[in-house]
Amino acid sequence: MTLISKQLIPWSMVLLRASLALLVPWVAWRVAQPQVLLGCLIAAGFLSDVYDGILARRWGTATDALRMADSIADLCFYLGVLAAVILRHEPALRHHLTLLIAVLVLDVGRMFFELIRFHRIASYHAYSAKAWGILLAAAALALLCFDGVDWLTTLALAWGLVCDAEGLVMSMLLPRWVRDVKSVAHALRLRREFLSPLALQESPP
Repeated sequence: MTLISKQLIPWSMVLLRASLALLVPWVAWRVAQPQVLLGCLIAAGFLSDVYDGILARRWGTATDALRMADSIADLCFYLGVLAAVILRHEPALRHHLTLLIAVLVLDVGRMFFELIRFHRIASYHAYSAKAWGILLAAAALALLCFDGVDWLTTLALAWGLVCDAEGLVMSMLLPRWVRDVKSVAHALRLRREFLSPLALQESPP
């Protein structure tokens, strides 16, 4: 496989997920019985989220730009899924409105903090975020394809608060932008490295 192919395949998966952000709510709005199609689209989005990073790391093409685009595509995709859920199951979401608003406020607040601190949003891809992606996909499939599992939606939203809180703590700890930080423990280790006397001497003025 050529280097160009190794670069294009992960980017294609990111672009697929970004396009699904528009297609998923459109299907929920326009298709009379969309359960099977929505399930396939959400599964495709979730699998692309899993494998774009795996393939990019395996092929050595996981650039900062790709990881940033991956994070933005994730956000757009799950906002599209949220729009589909609102269109199809608004009463179920109203039942979880407090948790949903809390997650959205914390997520937006964290992104603003990162823009101010790093001049770009974080791209940590932490273990907690990976677990959140699984829970969100499962909760969305349950709602859109099987008319919902209430406790799963509650768990997904509650875990979103944990995930965003961890991301905020990591952004507060890290003195500069760095991608693929897997946990707060990893962030603490990087902070010690960045602030070590040797690292400070080598950093540009």
